[in-house]
Amino acid sequence: MAPARVLVVDDSPTMRGLITAVLRSDPEVSVVGQASDALEAREAIKQLNPDVVTLDIEMPNMNGLDFLERIMRLRPMPVIMVSSLTHRGAEATLAALEIGAFDCVGKPSPGEPRPFGDLAEKVKAAARSNRDRAAGRPSSASPAASAPVSAASSYRVGRKIVAIGSSTGGVEALITVLQNFPVNCPPTVITQHMPPTFTRSFAERLNRLCRPVVQEATDGARLEVGKIYLAPGGERHLQVTNSAAPCCRLVERDPVNGHRPSVDVLFDSVAELAGRNAVGVILTGMGRDGAAGLLKMRHAGARTIGQNEKTCVVYGMPRVAHELGAVEQQLPLGAIGEEVLKITAARKEGSD
Repeated sequence: MAPARVLVVDDSPTMRGLITAVLRSDPEVSVVGQASDALEAREAIKQLNPDVVTLDIEMPNMNGLDFLERIMRLRPMPVIMVSSLTHRGAEATLAALEIGAFDCVGKPSPGEPRPFGDLAEKVKAAARSNRDRAAGRPSSASPAASAPVSAASSYRVGRKIVAIGSSTGGVEALITVLQNFPVNCPPTVITQHMPPTFTRSFAERLNRLCRPVVQEATDGARLEVGKIYLAPGGERHLQVTNSAAPCCRLVERDPVNGHRPSVDVLFDSVAELAGRNAVGVILTGMGRDGAAGLLKMRHAGARTIGQNEKTCVVYGMPRVAHELGAVEQQLPLGAIGEEVLKITAARKEGSD
Protein backbone atom coordinates (compact mmCIF):
# COMPACT_ATOMS: atom_id res chain seq x y z
CA MET A 1 0.00 0.00 0.00
CA ALA A 2 1.27 3.49 -0.82
CA PRO A 3 2.40 5.64 2.14
CA ALA A 4 -0.18 7.87 3.78
CA ARG A 5 0.23 11.37 2.31
CA VAL A 6 0.02 14.12 4.94
CA LEU A 7 -0.24 17.89 4.92
CA VAL A 8 1.03 19.49 8.15
CA VAL A 9 -0.70 22.77 9.11
CA ASP A 10 0.63 24.84 12.02
CA ASP A 11 1.59 28.50 12.39
CA SER A 12 4.78 27.59 14.29
CA PRO A 13 7.78 26.60 12.12
CA THR A 14 9.21 24.69 15.08
CA MET A 15 6.02 22.72 15.55
CA ARG A 16 5.71 22.00 11.83
CA GLY A 17 9.27 20.71 11.83
CA LEU A 18 8.69 18.52 14.88
CA ILE A 19 5.48 17.01 13.50
CA THR A 20 7.15 16.41 10.15
CA ALA A 21 10.14 14.71 11.78
CA VAL A 22 7.90 12.43 13.85
CA LEU A 23 5.84 11.43 10.82
CA ARG A 24 8.83 10.92 8.51
CA SER A 25 10.30 8.44 11.00
CA ASP A 26 7.58 6.04 9.85
CA PRO A 27 8.24 4.66 6.34
CA GLU A 28 4.51 4.24 5.77
CA VAL A 29 3.89 7.98 6.09
CA SER A 30 4.89 10.68 3.60
CA VAL A 31 4.71 14.39 4.48
CA VAL A 32 3.84 15.98 1.14
CA GLY A 33 3.60 19.59 2.31
CA GLN A 34 3.39 22.15 5.09
CA ALA A 35 1.27 25.26 5.61
CA SER A 36 1.37 28.04 8.19
CA ASP A 37 -2.29 29.05 8.10
CA ALA A 38 -5.68 28.17 6.65
CA LEU A 39 -5.16 30.16 3.45
CA GLU A 40 -1.92 28.33 2.62
CA ALA A 41 -3.52 25.06 3.65
CA ARG A 42 -6.48 25.55 1.34
CA GLU A 43 -4.19 25.99 -1.67
CA ALA A 44 -1.99 23.08 -0.60
CA ILE A 45 -5.01 20.77 -0.32
CA LYS A 46 -6.05 21.70 -3.86
CA GLN A 47 -2.57 21.16 -5.29
CA LEU A 48 -1.37 18.15 -3.25
CA ASN A 49 -4.60 16.23 -2.56
CA PRO A 50 -3.30 14.72 0.71
CA ASP A 51 -4.88 11.70 2.38
CA VAL A 52 -4.76 13.36 5.81
CA VAL A 53 -4.29 16.84 7.28
CA THR A 54 -2.84 17.59 10.72
CA LEU A 55 -4.36 20.89 11.85
CA ASP A 56 -3.45 23.33 14.61
CA ILE A 57 -6.32 24.80 16.62
CA GLU A 58 -5.00 28.35 17.01
CA MET A 59 -3.76 30.00 13.79
CA PRO A 60 -3.79 33.48 12.24
CA ASN A 61 -6.32 34.55 9.55
CA MET A 62 -8.71 31.70 10.32
CA ASN A 63 -8.70 29.47 13.38
CA GLY A 64 -8.56 25.71 13.09
CA LEU A 65 -12.21 25.17 14.02
CA ASP A 66 -13.51 27.47 11.31
CA PHE A 67 -11.18 25.91 8.75
CA LEU A 68 -12.17 22.39 9.83
CA GLU A 69 -15.84 23.26 9.39
CA ARG A 70 -15.13 24.39 5.83
CA ILE A 71 -13.15 21.24 5.08
CA MET A 72 -15.96 19.02 6.35
CA ARG A 73 -18.54 20.97 4.35
CA LEU A 74 -16.67 21.49 1.08
CA ARG A 75 -14.12 18.68 0.85
CA PRO A 76 -14.55 16.07 3.62
CA MET A 77 -11.28 14.32 4.51
CA PRO A 78 -9.58 12.96 7.63
CA VAL A 79 -8.21 15.72 9.87
CA ILE A 80 -6.18 15.14 13.03
CA MET A 81 -6.23 18.10 15.41
CA VAL A 82 -3.04 19.17 17.18
CA SER A 83 -3.86 21.08 20.34
CA SER A 84 -2.18 22.57 23.40
CA LEU A 85 -2.80 20.60 26.60
CA THR A 86 -4.80 23.36 28.26
CA HIS A 87 -8.43 23.62 29.28
CA ARG A 88 -9.06 26.03 26.41
CA GLY A 89 -7.25 23.76 23.98
CA ALA A 90 -9.20 20.75 25.19
CA GLU A 91 -12.56 22.49 24.78
CA ALA A 92 -11.68 23.54 21.23
CA THR A 93 -10.45 20.05 20.35
CA LEU A 94 -13.64 18.43 21.62
CA ALA A 95 -15.63 20.86 19.48
CA ALA A 96 -13.44 19.84 16.52
CA LEU A 97 -14.12 16.16 17.13
CA GLU A 98 -17.85 16.88 17.15
CA ILE A 99 -17.52 18.79 13.85
CA GLY A 100 -15.90 15.73 12.29
CA ALA A 101 -12.17 15.62 13.06
CA PHE A 102 -10.80 12.08 12.91
CA ASP A 103 -8.77 12.28 16.13
CA CYS A 104 -6.60 14.57 18.23
CA VAL A 105 -3.12 14.72 19.71
CA GLY A 106 -1.71 17.06 22.31
CA LYS A 107 1.28 19.30 21.73
CA PRO A 108 4.22 17.89 23.71
CA SER A 109 5.87 19.40 26.75
CA PRO A 110 9.59 20.25 26.56
CA GLY A 111 11.75 17.13 26.87
CA GLU A 112 8.87 14.71 26.37
CA PRO A 113 10.41 11.36 25.29
CA ARG A 114 7.72 10.46 22.72
CA PRO A 115 6.35 13.71 21.32
CA PHE A 116 2.91 13.26 19.76
CA GLY A 117 2.73 9.64 20.92
CA ASP A 118 1.03 7.48 18.29
CA LEU A 119 0.46 10.28 15.76
CA ALA A 120 1.90 8.22 12.89
CA GLU A 121 -0.45 5.32 13.68
CA LYS A 122 -3.41 7.70 13.77
CA VAL A 123 -2.39 9.18 10.43
CA LYS A 124 -2.20 5.73 8.85
CA ALA A 125 -5.58 4.74 10.27
CA ALA A 126 -7.06 8.00 8.98
CA ALA A 127 -5.62 7.40 5.51
CA ARG A 128 -7.03 3.85 5.45
CA SER A 129 -10.46 5.16 6.40
CA ASN A 130 -10.29 7.70 3.58
CA ARG A 131 -9.23 5.11 1.01
CA ASP A 132 -11.88 2.65 2.18
CA ARG A 133 -14.53 5.35 1.82
CA ALA A 134 -13.32 6.17 -1.69
CA ALA A 135 -13.48 2.47 -2.58
CA GLY A 136 -17.00 2.17 -1.25
CA ARG A 137 -16.07 -0.04 1.71
CA PRO A 138 -17.60 0.62 5.12
CA SER A 139 -14.95 1.97 7.47
CA SER A 140 -16.15 5.35 8.57
CA ALA A 141 -19.64 6.65 8.98
CA SER A 142 -21.31 9.74 10.25
CA PRO A 143 -22.47 9.22 13.82
CA ALA A 144 -25.90 7.69 13.88
CA ALA A 145 -28.67 9.72 15.40
CA SER A 146 -29.56 8.73 18.93
CA ALA A 147 -32.37 6.23 19.12
CA PRO A 148 -35.48 7.63 20.78
CA VAL A 149 -35.66 6.93 24.51
CA SER A 150 -38.33 4.31 25.15
CA ALA A 151 -39.70 2.37 28.08
CA ALA A 152 -36.22 1.01 28.68
CA SER A 153 -35.29 4.40 30.11
CA SER A 154 -37.46 3.69 33.17
CA TYR A 155 -34.44 1.91 34.63
CA ARG A 156 -35.15 0.09 37.90
CA VAL A 157 -32.42 0.57 40.47
CA GLY A 158 -30.42 -2.63 40.76
CA ARG A 159 -26.84 -3.84 40.91
CA LYS A 160 -25.95 -3.64 37.23
CA ILE A 161 -22.73 -1.85 36.23
CA VAL A 162 -22.12 -0.64 32.68
CA ALA A 163 -18.52 -0.47 31.39
CA ILE A 164 -17.65 1.23 28.09
CA GLY A 165 -14.35 1.41 26.21
CA SER A 166 -13.59 3.62 23.20
CA SER A 167 -10.80 5.38 21.34
CA THR A 168 -10.62 7.05 17.90
CA GLY A 169 -14.11 8.32 17.07
CA GLY A 170 -15.18 7.84 20.66
CA VAL A 171 -16.20 11.42 21.42
CA GLU A 172 -19.18 11.38 19.05
CA ALA A 173 -19.87 7.72 19.77
CA LEU A 174 -20.09 8.27 23.53
CA ILE A 175 -22.31 11.31 23.09
CA THR A 176 -24.66 9.24 20.92
CA VAL A 177 -24.81 6.38 23.43
CA LEU A 178 -25.03 8.40 26.63
CA GLN A 179 -27.68 10.85 25.43
CA ASN A 180 -30.08 7.89 25.62
CA PHE A 181 -29.39 7.35 29.32
CA PRO A 182 -32.04 8.50 31.82
CA VAL A 183 -31.30 10.49 34.95
CA ASN A 184 -31.35 7.28 37.03
CA CYS A 185 -29.11 5.24 34.72
CA PRO A 186 -27.05 2.33 36.06
CA PRO A 187 -23.59 3.26 37.39
CA THR A 188 -21.43 3.59 34.27
CA VAL A 189 -17.63 3.58 34.01
CA ILE A 190 -15.81 4.63 30.84
CA THR A 191 -12.27 4.53 29.53
CA GLN A 192 -11.79 6.71 26.45
CA HIS A 193 -8.26 7.05 25.06
CA MET A 194 -7.58 10.77 25.32
CA PRO A 195 -4.68 13.05 26.30
CA PRO A 196 -4.44 14.39 29.86
CA THR A 197 -6.55 17.51 30.53
CA PHE A 198 -8.91 16.59 27.70
CA THR A 199 -10.88 14.10 29.79
CA ARG A 200 -11.93 16.68 32.37
CA SER A 201 -13.25 18.96 29.64
CA PHE A 202 -14.94 16.00 27.96
CA ALA A 203 -16.63 14.96 31.21
CA GLU A 204 -17.89 18.53 31.66
CA ARG A 205 -19.19 18.54 28.08
CA LEU A 206 -20.98 15.22 28.54
CA ASN A 207 -22.46 16.47 31.80
CA ARG A 208 -24.01 19.40 29.92
CA LEU A 209 -25.37 17.15 27.15
CA CYS A 210 -26.67 14.17 29.16
CA ARG A 211 -29.35 13.68 31.81
CA PRO A 212 -27.22 11.72 34.34
CA VAL A 213 -24.33 13.30 36.23
CA VAL A 214 -21.07 12.81 34.29
CA GLN A 215 -17.78 13.37 36.09
CA GLU A 216 -14.12 12.56 35.78
CA ALA A 217 -13.48 9.54 38.02
CA THR A 218 -11.70 10.14 41.32
CA ASP A 219 -10.03 7.56 43.52
CA GLY A 220 -12.56 6.11 45.98
CA ALA A 221 -15.66 7.62 44.33
CA ARG A 222 -18.62 5.35 45.05
CA LEU A 223 -20.51 3.92 42.10
CA GLU A 224 -24.00 5.39 42.28
CA VAL A 225 -27.15 5.15 40.22
CA GLY A 226 -27.46 8.15 37.94
CA LYS A 227 -23.72 8.76 37.66
CA ILE A 228 -21.22 8.20 34.86
CA TYR A 229 -17.49 8.11 35.61
CA LEU A 230 -14.88 8.90 32.93
CA ALA A 231 -11.30 7.69 33.42
CA PRO A 232 -8.87 10.64 33.67
CA GLY A 233 -6.29 10.68 30.90
CA GLY A 234 -2.61 10.27 31.61
CA GLU A 235 -0.98 8.70 34.61
CA ARG A 236 -3.37 6.11 36.07
CA HIS A 237 -5.77 3.33 35.07
CA LEU A 238 -9.41 3.23 36.15
CA GLN A 239 -10.63 0.10 37.91
CA VAL A 240 -13.70 -0.72 39.97
CA THR A 241 -13.36 -2.43 43.31
CA ASN A 242 -15.39 -3.20 46.43
CA SER A 243 -14.25 -1.31 49.50
CA ALA A 244 -17.31 -1.23 51.78
CA ALA A 245 -19.21 -0.41 48.56
CA PRO A 246 -18.41 -0.60 44.84
CA CYS A 247 -16.18 2.34 43.96
CA CYS A 248 -13.65 3.69 41.46
CA ARG A 249 -9.97 3.01 41.99
CA LEU A 250 -7.22 4.86 40.15
CA VAL A 251 -4.08 2.73 40.01
CA GLU A 252 -0.53 3.51 38.95
CA ARG A 253 0.62 0.84 36.53
CA ASP A 254 2.56 0.69 33.31
CA PRO A 255 0.57 1.26 30.10
CA VAL A 256 -1.39 -1.75 28.85
CA ASN A 257 -1.69 -2.22 25.08
CA GLY A 258 0.20 1.06 24.85
CA HIS A 259 -2.49 2.96 26.76
CA ARG A 260 -2.95 4.47 30.18
CA PRO A 261 -5.75 4.40 31.06
CA SER A 262 -6.47 1.06 29.39
CA VAL A 263 -9.87 -0.37 28.53
CA ASP A 264 -8.59 -3.88 29.33
CA VAL A 265 -7.69 -2.85 32.88
CA LEU A 266 -11.18 -1.45 33.41
CA PHE A 267 -12.98 -4.43 31.87
CA ASP A 268 -10.88 -6.93 33.84
CA SER A 269 -11.85 -5.27 37.11
CA VAL A 270 -15.54 -5.12 36.17
CA ALA A 271 -15.49 -8.83 35.32
CA GLU A 272 -14.03 -9.62 38.74
CA LEU A 273 -16.30 -7.29 40.70
CA ALA A 274 -19.64 -7.61 38.94
CA GLY A 275 -19.58 -10.80 36.85
CA ARG A 276 -23.03 -11.40 35.36
CA ASN A 277 -24.27 -8.12 36.88
CA ALA A 278 -22.45 -6.07 34.26
CA VAL A 279 -22.79 -4.93 30.68
CA GLY A 280 -19.67 -4.34 28.61
CA VAL A 281 -19.60 -2.14 25.49
CA ILE A 282 -16.68 -1.68 23.10
CA LEU A 283 -16.88 1.21 20.66
CA THR A 284 -14.87 2.56 17.75
CA GLY A 285 -11.09 2.71 18.14
CA MET A 286 -7.67 1.71 16.86
CA GLY A 287 -5.84 -1.40 18.03
CA ARG A 288 -7.04 -4.13 20.37
CA ASP A 289 -7.34 -2.53 23.79
CA GLY A 290 -10.42 -3.83 25.58
CA ALA A 291 -10.92 -6.96 23.48
CA ALA A 292 -9.38 -9.40 25.98
CA GLY A 293 -11.06 -7.64 28.90
CA LEU A 294 -14.45 -7.83 27.20
CA LEU A 295 -13.90 -11.56 26.67
CA LYS A 296 -13.17 -11.90 30.37
CA MET A 297 -16.41 -10.06 31.12
CA ARG A 298 -18.38 -12.39 28.85
CA HIS A 299 -16.81 -15.47 30.44
CA ALA A 300 -17.84 -14.05 33.83
CA GLY A 301 -21.45 -13.90 32.65
CA ALA A 302 -21.72 -10.26 31.60
CA ARG A 303 -23.69 -9.17 28.57
CA THR A 304 -21.42 -7.71 25.89
CA ILE A 305 -21.99 -5.40 22.92
CA GLY A 306 -19.69 -4.27 20.11
CA GLN A 307 -20.20 -1.41 17.69
CA ASN A 308 -20.65 -2.66 14.15
CA GLU A 309 -18.19 -1.95 11.34
CA LYS A 310 -20.44 0.34 9.31
CA THR A 311 -20.84 2.94 12.08
CA CYS A 312 -17.25 2.82 13.41
CA VAL A 313 -14.78 5.56 12.57
CA VAL A 314 -12.12 2.87 13.05
CA TYR A 315 -13.23 -0.75 13.22
CA GLY A 316 -10.25 -1.90 15.25
CA MET A 317 -11.08 -2.58 18.90
CA PRO A 318 -14.60 -3.88 18.12
CA ARG A 319 -13.25 -6.08 15.32
CA VAL A 320 -10.64 -7.76 17.53
CA ALA A 321 -13.22 -8.24 20.29
CA HIS A 322 -15.63 -9.81 17.79
CA GLU A 323 -12.94 -12.13 16.41
CA LEU A 324 -12.05 -13.27 19.96
CA GLY A 325 -15.68 -14.17 20.66
CA ALA A 326 -15.99 -11.42 23.26
CA VAL A 327 -18.98 -9.73 21.60
CA GLU A 328 -22.40 -11.22 22.25
CA GLN A 329 -24.06 -8.90 19.73
CA GLN A 330 -22.88 -6.27 17.26
CA LEU A 331 -25.09 -3.22 16.85
CA PRO A 332 -25.07 0.07 14.97
CA LEU A 333 -24.05 2.99 17.14
CA GLY A 334 -27.54 4.48 17.34
CA ALA A 335 -28.97 1.28 18.84
CA ILE A 336 -26.37 0.63 21.53
CA GLY A 337 -27.63 2.97 24.25
CA GLU A 338 -31.17 1.65 23.95
CA GLU A 339 -29.98 -1.96 24.12
CA VAL A 340 -27.90 -1.28 27.24
CA LEU A 341 -30.98 0.16 28.93
CA LYS A 342 -33.11 -2.82 27.90
CA ILE A 343 -30.57 -5.21 29.40
CA THR A 344 -30.23 -3.30 32.66
CA ALA A 345 -34.01 -2.85 32.97
CA ALA A 346 -34.61 -6.56 32.41
CA ARG A 347 -33.25 -7.52 35.79
CA LYS A 348 -35.57 -9.97 37.55
CA GLU A 349 -38.01 -8.52 40.04
CA GLY A 350 -36.86 -9.15 43.58
CA SER A 351 -33.17 -9.21 42.63
CA ASP A 352 -32.52 -5.71 44.04
